[in-house]
Amino acid sequence: MKRRNTVVALGLALGLTATGCSAMGGGAGDGTVTLNMVESLTNPARTELLQQLIGDFEKQNPKIKVNLVSPPTAQADQKIQQMLQSGSGVDTVEVRDITVGPWSNNKWLHDMGPDLKDWSGWPQLTENAAAAAKDKEGRTYFVPYGFYGLSLFYRKDLIAEAGYDKPPGTWDELLQQASAVQDKAKRRYGYAFRGGPNAVSNVTAVIEAYVADRIDPADGYRLTDGSTIFSAPEAAEALKTYIEIFKKAAPPSSVAWGYPEMVEGFSNGSTAFLLQDPEVIATLRKSKAITEEQWTTAPLLAGPGGKAVQPLATAGWGVAKGSKHKAEAVKLVEFLSEGEASTTFAQENSLVPILKEAAEDSFYKTGPWASYVTMNENPDRYLTATQPRDVPWFTEWTQKADADVQRVLLGKMTQEQLLADWDAYWTAKRKSEKS
Repeated sequence: MKRRNTVVALGLALGLTATGCSAMGGGAGDGTVTLNMVESLTNPARTELLQQLIGDFEKQNPKIKVNLVSPPTAQADQKIQQMLQSGSGVDTVEVRDITVGPWSNNKWLHDMGPDLKDWSGWPQLTENAAAAAKDKEGRTYFVPYGFYGLSLFYRKDLIAEAGYDKPPGTWDELLQQASAVQDKAKRRYGYAFRGGPNAVSNVTAVIEAYVADRIDPADGYRLTDGSTIFSAPEAAEALKTYIEIFKKAAPPSSVAWGYPEMVEGFSNGSTAFLLQDPEVIATLRKSKAITEEQWTTAPLLAGPGGKAVQPLATAGWGVAKGSKHKAEAVKLVEFLSEGEASTTFAQENSLVPILKEAAEDSFYKTGPWASYVTMNENPDRYLTATQPRDVPWFTEWTQKADADVQRVLLGKMTQEQLLADWDAYWTAKRKSEKS
């Protein structure tokens, strides 16, 4: 879904992608094994937390040492792909739902299914986590560490000033409230629009809400009759509303906004609404630009039918096919996916947890997390649909779709052209999948 640009790289050397990695990833004379663990969604606080968890793992497993590699997020997946392709330098690796398809298709990931057959952690996983850990063929290329679900972040102070005592519940209400908040003279805008990297995620969120009654829960890009969501008449209405929000209630510069700019615009008070993942909760709580009394979250915005569709996204830990120490690498994945390590990582990164026990923690029932409880307790209104993020062409799709959204915002493509093009794209891809 996003990702941060302000990050640090810890110990990434160009030589890491070469086959001669000296002792890294190898074994010492006393039997000690060193694993290279590579993260993708790097940020300083997260890296520090991972180092602490790795330290706990090493204490329990004195014959295993872990070298954490943290490339800058903007180039991370490309760096990891180069390393995986080389066949060396990676043991345990962060795998995302948008990278698992191409990486497994290229046979760069190890199927941990046989290794985890008798793993005691399976019964502890939530239903969503257990399902995400296995692909359609039953293979396990990663165990999720948490889920990214969307909710509406809103500035309580700004909407109160605009005359509203509660947040919007639908996309139409968001357009109304965000327009009312907008005051260009004060450099204040309604909505932190996403027009740059991953712009497609918000566009599909609004379309899915408008077609919620007919959506295929197993494929959030498809209707129950087999056609794409982009072909539905409601999709045109949804896109029109969304583009109106850009025109009437968003900063002009948001045509190029990605995750960092959206969160910054919200925290510094220049925008009142933000549609984002729960990890923003942790970011805002650490911000000195905003107090917790000024903001909170509301459930995902609904379409005209009163329903919303939660496009759960996920990522987790996997093992590289080229690893020389797969057993030890799997052991690290197990450790990070169990007990205190898993719960701590989820809470510190504001992720929907993978463990049943963690989901019942009071941490997830109060404050800005309350909206997620509301959505979970009302599955008939807040539906869950799995987007086809594991298809080999998903990276290609997001790059194309992001560019198309920008073209519409800049007046270089009509809304009708975008929907027709997206419908044709997915129809052709699905057809080729069957042939």
